[in-house]
Amino acid sequence: MSAEEDFKQVGAELADLGVGISRMMGRPALKDQAGKVFASLQRDGAMVFRLVRDTPEHTAALQLAGASLFDPMGQGKVIKDWVVVPHSSAEKWTDLAEAALSRPR
Repeated sequence: MSAEEDFKQVGAELADLGVGISRMMGRPALKDQAGKVFASLQRDGAMVFRLVRDTPEHTAALQLAGASLFDPMGQGKVIKDWVVVPHSSAEKWTDLAEAALSRPR
């Protein structure tokens, strides 16, 4: 499947938890019931998750091949609570999205 199809699948799997698919800065995003974004699909097909640094999920996500801290402008200014996970690890996306949803914002 394409990254966008995998993203939509994650949204569908979390719909019973009140998750909706929306857009943030022109990109598809997952929002909780309060309208807060906790995950988004990036232009390169990777997905970024708000996992909160120093949590087991954050640490595990960073250990996936090709994963990195989120640098939205590409200028070395990372947002440490967010982790970019490439499409090659799409099988982990639903679990990571559930973890991101469960973290306080």
